[in-house]
Amino acid sequence: MDAAPSGTVSYPSHWEADVVLADGATAHLRPILPADAERLVEFYARVSDRSKYYRFFAPYPTLTSRDVDHFTNVDHADRVALILLVGDDMIAVGRYERVNRTEAEVSFLVEDGHQGRGVGSVLLEHLAQAARERGLRRFVADILPANRKMITVFADAGYTVDNSYEDGVVHVEFEITPTGPSLEVMAAREHRAEARSIERLLTPRSVAVVGASRSRDKVGQTLVRNLVLSGFTGPVYAVNRAARAITGLPAYRSVRDIPGEVDLAVVAVPADAVTDVVLDCAAKGVRGLVVVSSGFAETGEPAGRSRQAELVRLARAHGMRIVGPNCLGIVNTDPEHSLNASLAAVLPPPGRVGFFSQSGALGSAILGDGAARGLGLSTFVSAGNRADVSGNDLLQYWRDDPATEVVLLYLESLGNPRKFSRLSRAVAEVKPVVAVKSGRSTQGVPLGHTVRPIEAPAPALDAMFRQSGVVLVDTISEMFDVAQVLAYQPLPAGRTVAVMGNSGALCLLAADAAVSAGLDVYGDPLSFGAGATADDYRTALATLMAEPDVASVLVVYAPAVDASSGDDVAQTIAEVVAGAAKPVVGTFQGHRGVRGPGQLPSYPSPEEAARALGHVTAYAEWRRRSHGSVPAVDGCDAETATRTARGAYVAVRVAQTAEAGSPGGTEPGGAEHHAEPVDLDPDRLRSLLATYGVDLLPMRPAPTLDDALAAAAELGGEVVLKATAPRFRHRPDLAAVWRNIDHPDEMRAAWATLTGTIADPAGAEFVVQPMAPPGVPVVVQAWEDPMFGPVVSFGVSGVASELLGDRSYRIPPLTDRDAAEMVREVKAAALLMGYHGGIMADLKAVEDLLHRMSRLVDDVPWVQSVELNPVLVGESGLAVVNGSARVAPPAGRQDWYTRRLT
Repeated sequence: MDAAPSGTVSYPSHWEADVVLADGATAHLRPILPADAERLVEFYARVSDRSKYYRFFAPYPTLTSRDVDHFTNVDHADRVALILLVGDDMIAVGRYERVNRTEAEVSFLVEDGHQGRGVGSVLLEHLAQAARERGLRRFVADILPANRKMITVFADAGYTVDNSYEDGVVHVEFEITPTGPSLEVMAAREHRAEARSIERLLTPRSVAVVGASRSRDKVGQTLVRNLVLSGFTGPVYAVNRAARAITGLPAYRSVRDIPGEVDLAVVAVPADAVTDVVLDCAAKGVRGLVVVSSGFAETGEPAGRSRQAELVRLARAHGMRIVGPNCLGIVNTDPEHSLNASLAAVLPPPGRVGFFSQSGALGSAILGDGAARGLGLSTFVSAGNRADVSGNDLLQYWRDDPATEVVLLYLESLGNPRKFSRLSRAVAEVKPVVAVKSGRSTQGVPLGHTVRPIEAPAPALDAMFRQSGVVLVDTISEMFDVAQVLAYQPLPAGRTVAVMGNSGALCLLAADAAVSAGLDVYGDPLSFGAGATADDYRTALATLMAEPDVASVLVVYAPAVDASSGDDVAQTIAEVVAGAAKPVVGTFQGHRGVRGPGQLPSYPSPEEAARALGHVTAYAEWRRRSHGSVPAVDGCDAETATRTARGAYVAVRVAQTAEAGSPGGTEPGGAEHHAEPVDLDPDRLRSLLATYGVDLLPMRPAPTLDDALAAAAELGGEVVLKATAPRFRHRPDLAAVWRNIDHPDEMRAAWATLTGTIADPAGAEFVVQPMAPPGVPVVVQAWEDPMFGPVVSFGVSGVASELLGDRSYRIPPLTDRDAAEMVREVKAAALLMGYHGGIMADLKAVEDLLHRMSRLVDDVPWVQSVELNPVLVGESGLAVVNGSARVAPPAGRQDWYTRRLT
């Protein structure tokens, strides 16, 4: 990357971030400003003499006015300083100063009372990211040997650190380019911190209800009543400015007046009063907030959005996470806590399922459905507007929560899909994740969710879920159907299901439904007649469970008109399958839920039972198989690619501003900061692709016959004359290509024919290109989605594939298995595998190209999009015939190389 120009640049607001520290509390990080002079002096006064000595290598009790001016006036390029704030107080500062073009000296100072909270590692991550943006590659630092904490910060960061000892000082040097180990360290720290922040919310020792009411029909009364009746194991405090007691509990005018500590505050006051409550909670040392109040961004009004933004800003600045606003609340059924800090009137029993819902309005109905089924929950969080705590945070918590074995997600929006993909995959490796995503067809975002819509097509979103191992279902009812199997039955070891029951007709329906769900049916369905007894079911089921070729069993029961409801049969089946190694699901007409001691999943129809079992079987297969690894790919040069993309962008913008008669440049406000992307010309595109080992066939414009003849002579050998105007692209029905030209007379004939048959030949945009070897035409696309980050797609080139949407999608980085599945899962993949006597295409070459293009957009944020179309895949190798790309300054990804709350 090029070095940033010396001199002050504009304030880098994108460096600001809310972060979670190691203990789960939050803080705000931002670049230092001259206005921070007084704040810096106050911070320095709180720092111990020992810490000051470690920083300056000498006694340094106070800062002079010259020091303060030097430390607070930085250029955000060669001299950078980031401070960490809790409330209005600075608790730490980290800075670097450029030593040369690629190297900077880094230093930190952390207030003693906040040491050991992971502050140093957070500052190092963000300083390194800022330094990389400014073209730096290496940090150096001198540390006193006694300063073991700072030495540990560098040693544990995951970088390759070189230490040397000279003149009583430890000299540290390391490259700041992200590496596999450094990213793993960052992800592990992020996981621990965010999981801890959710644990603080779900396991409070005390709860205050702010807005508690004496009226039974008010929200504040319901919250107090639900907390008390749930058997919460800690004290419950009622806060009401006018009342002296609420339902037998003493009432306090403010959270500040409560005599004991308060871990969690549940807020149910009017929206315009919430800010004052947050400040009271901050002064009291409250660790988390559940805001059930409405009147925020869900109103769609600017005032509501502003209130929500201020709520989040204040809470995070004072170390608190927020559930909500406009939410139903949170539940933890663990007997050690018995927390029902929600408005839910009916709760499912304690169980193994963790449930996250973004909808407060649907929350009660969803919980009621779960309770009616007997599906037990471990924890429940309703995020409402999802202003702070999100599904990503809960995934971090549930990943290691021993009480949760199944994760359910009802999602209305994805604030950070790239992070969701990474986290959900890590969770799905150890426990199932089942999700319903509303608005998949429209990619719409509900009011109150302050995120941008996803611009990637709906199939890309679905592919992201599949790639991550998430069981994606269409409805909430279907989500619970799948959860019943996952929570109470083992995972199947294969796809073969045996069907048995007392109705031949229902058994046939069940077998058809199983095939539709992607299962293989074992033999013929076993039907033993309407008069079958519970013992008949016991014997048949035991036989099928012992059959090694059977992976699961679907049991059908149809009660006769004069028979019982089947409780005895369900009881018998539940007893047989209790503790068994194979899953069993049942169809008991009219009953949905779990039955008997073995918790047998039951469904009203065979179709629902088979569909749920099909989802579970697909997940079990995903979990059993190897997901591959990200392969090493030679010839990928991210640094040169970045220079190429950035240079092309600046050159075009400088030319454009010069034509417009205004000064250009690459400084802020100049060419580099123009918002519009730039299309690369063929030569620049070839240069960019070459940095990632991809050869684009040369192409020469031929607006006239003489140009075409000259181009053919320059290229030599057999060439192609073709029209490339948009109306001709990927249209085999239009005669716009003449191949196998190897003589000037053939070029003249081709020119005469094409210009004579094409309407408006002057606008056809003719080009001459070398002949490519024959092959199957495919298309590879990669682009930067504003929400997803990088996305890559593959398909067979042509109008039919475009009309039918026959494309596969993945989110980088791609494993070798991801690339192989992308090529094979499109419906037209048979054309690459000898269909109707065609060639057996070189699929490995296609997979290699997918890896290169996915890495290009992943490694080089300057590349906004790239399309290779067509790529001719032969029996050995491939040829990239045509392509396009757009470049633009990076907008900043949500899942960058730093920890931050979004």
